[in-house]
Amino acid sequence: MHSTALTQADIPRLLTELSLEEKAALCSGQDFWHTQAIERLGIPAVMVTDGPHGLRKQAGATDHVGLNDSVPATCFPSAAGLGSTWDRDLLYRVGEALGIETRANDVAVLLGPGINMKRSPLCGRNFEYIGEDPFHAGELAAELVAGVQSQGVGTSLKHFAANNQETDRMRISAEIDERTLREIYLPAFEKVVTRAQPWTVMCAYNKINGTYASQDPWLLTEVLRGEWGFEGLVVSDWGAVDDRAAGIAAGLDLEMPSSHGLNDAAIVAAVREGRLAEADLDTAVTRVLTMIARAQLALAEPGTADPTAHHALAHEVAVRSAVLLKNPDAVLPLAMDTLAGSAVLIGELARTPRYQGAGSSQVNPTRLVSMVDALAERGIDVPFTPGYRLAEAEKPGGPAEGETRDDVTLRAEAVAAATGKTAIVLLGLPAVDESEGYDREHLDIPASHRELLRDVSAVAERTVVLLANGSAVAVSEWEHHADALLELWLGGQAGGSAAVDLLLGDAAPSGRLAESIPVRLADVPAQLNFPGENGTVRYGEGLFIGYRGLDATERAVSYPFGYGLTYTTFDYTDLTVDVTEVTEQTGVGDVVVRAGVTVHNTGDRAGVAVPQLYLSRPDSAVVRPPRELKGFARVELEPGQEQRVELTVTRRELSHWDVHAHGWAVEPGPLHVAVGASSRDLPLEHVTELVAPALRRPLSEDATISEWLEHPQAGSALLAAMGDFGALFGQDSPDPAMAAFLGAMPVKKVPVMRMSPDLTQEGLAELVSRHR
Repeated sequence: MHSTALTQADIPRLLTELSLEEKAALCSGQDFWHTQAIERLGIPAVMVTDGPHGLRKQAGATDHVGLNDSVPATCFPSAAGLGSTWDRDLLYRVGEALGIETRANDVAVLLGPGINMKRSPLCGRNFEYIGEDPFHAGELAAELVAGVQSQGVGTSLKHFAANNQETDRMRISAEIDERTLREIYLPAFEKVVTRAQPWTVMCAYNKINGTYASQDPWLLTEVLRGEWGFEGLVVSDWGAVDDRAAGIAAGLDLEMPSSHGLNDAAIVAAVREGRLAEADLDTAVTRVLTMIARAQLALAEPGTADPTAHHALAHEVAVRSAVLLKNPDAVLPLAMDTLAGSAVLIGELARTPRYQGAGSSQVNPTRLVSMVDALAERGIDVPFTPGYRLAEAEKPGGPAEGETRDDVTLRAEAVAAATGKTAIVLLGLPAVDESEGYDREHLDIPASHRELLRDVSAVAERTVVLLANGSAVAVSEWEHHADALLELWLGGQAGGSAAVDLLLGDAAPSGRLAESIPVRLADVPAQLNFPGENGTVRYGEGLFIGYRGLDATERAVSYPFGYGLTYTTFDYTDLTVDVTEVTEQTGVGDVVVRAGVTVHNTGDRAGVAVPQLYLSRPDSAVVRPPRELKGFARVELEPGQEQRVELTVTRRELSHWDVHAHGWAVEPGPLHVAVGASSRDLPLEHVTELVAPALRRPLSEDATISEWLEHPQAGSALLAAMGDFGALFGQDSPDPAMAAFLGAMPVKKVPVMRMSPDLTQEGLAELVSRHR
């Protein structure tokens, strides 16, 4: 029912006319994808459906698991590729296209993007997440959300929060300390909410510290709405509801999909029995009706999408997603006469492309171009041999249906074809190796792929390896067989043509890694606790995920976060840093650090540089990673061209979470600003002093003697109150070693242990009341 009669102005009246049962029904789906309609009051149903890299709208009747064939839609590269672009403007343009297609298909809300952190490279859904750094992910996702919503339809930011694995995902409790949650797992959500105001936020399946995300008032109300000012609706992940009435009270507005009246009845019973305030239910209903009303204009005027233009955009995105990992002898790009005259294309993935992830995000592409297709379209004759078996290719109607040759035979044929030629070998992860619903067990590509590369490289004149995968794979044991290595990720429907453009140099790689590629899985700190046991996973590595953990433990990496080559080279010079004093009047969004750097294209062709700014606080009083990303830019330069780039850091980005004050705090002291091409290629560094108010731990009886003495007023008062015992801690202490030993003792022990006859428990209580 597409009616513009429902407006936000109607909602107060509707609340008085709705029965309790109708209110409860509005807080649940009508079916798998639609909200509930109340026809007698003119309240229409609206459709929400899967994203996030393309629209997945079922073409026919919705089924109980939502797996019926979906309408054709543009399939963009998955989020792992989008994150590798480091391109805010491009993400906005992708969002616009997604919004146009969402609107044109009578859908109100596109379910995405996913911005959970890549805590472990084994997470089966990592292809659907942007990266391992909250600053980077938040910057890009905010633009994607803004682009989608510019078309009058909504998004659903997911999965809120700490949904970092698929193992036991519907029951697992993520045990995370306060600071880690605030600094790693919430900031990307915070940035998108405060900048772009997504229409909806989707709560996760999992528990956080023992409480389901779907019924956590701290998460859904105190933080999301109270601290961040979220104005929209919270929707459950499909099937994530545990206690529906508790969810309403906590701030979960809409349950999806329909519970077929089961949870509607639970809401009604809770209100009638006084366990749920009807005012809380009215709040949820108001948010649901607001979302429905916001969608009416777009649904009344859906417009049309241009599949040709969107396919061209998908091609552009696939080009910009690719990360050139290795090219020491400038093997790439290939000359046309090399590709057309003395090259061979090897790997079933070149004919049967792995272009998107498996699970709820699968899009029915408007067009699909493999590498074999792209070469044929351009009239380039390159012999092809599959090299290995691939289950997707052998399905009915697939290009290898009825294949009887085994991997050994296919490998031998590939070796014969590659002898003395340039071998272009497409390797990666089959669909079964990474999917929503389960986690990977290792980082390896299949043995058949590794063995193929080993044998082909032994006879080929040179070997170019292209990778198709949704998340990091180990390369350390086999990359020496490759003369060049290009990571394509899951390139969407135009990934094949993008790969050919990159091979020929019609386009240059410009992607940078949004996730580290470790040498070994055991080097990743999170693996000590991943994926947990007995319904609990402890985030024992704390802040040290991704490059933060690998840098802190000084582990070698195959390729670091932020890394990526192109077909030219860049210099970074002339770093200048200007730091403004932080005062009580400095706003959270005010710029405190301004760093200028000159980027110079020193090569002979155009290319893209991505200067990155990292901050370090080596003398910090709290534990910190060695460096953290706090700024980046994307700069396109012609040969010989240079450009001055300014990177800025706000007060909020300079802050850490103070667990004593339960708030954000800026620590004064030395500040190291480094700029370069990746987290481990930072040629420019500037050390300066950050001036800010001194941090004081709140004083209490549990604070140590030393912590009291750090406070100028409270410290002198404590020394005086302790009498002769206090002299031990003065500047002229007769025993500094003993003073240091006793200084670590909570001050409440002084009267209890009779260390000072002058300080009684009553006296200490009075001190605390004066200096708390």
